[in-house]
Amino acid sequence: MWIRLDVSARIAILRVPQLQQKHFFMARICSIRGTRVRSGGKIHRSGLAKKKGGIGRHVTKVVKRTISPNLQNKRIWVPELGKFIRTKLSCRALKTVNKNGAFVTLKKAGII
Repeated sequence: MWIRLDVSARIAILRVPQLQQKHFFMARICSIRGTRVRSGGKIHRSGLAKKKGGIGRHVTKVVKRTISPNLQNKRIWVPELGKFIRTKLSCRALKTVNKNGAFVTLKKAGII
């Protein structure tokens, strides 16, 4: 719920530790590879292709879009430590963990 305040009051609220919203949004970043949300463009085309009897496809608009990584929240068992580590990682990073081992990969990423 938002309360309409003037600018000076908003700054005062942000400085009070109890009112800060630290964990309001989770970062969409892989903790191992650092893969994050990217922006790109989707090309809109209209018309019928020449090989189908038309006069060709024409670009009508380019729309901004975001490309999100395939992030998963995982508990990874680390035998060397004898415990689970909770991480948010992409599916490609999960393949890296399977290939190189949990301890080596998490150590290289600086998680443990």
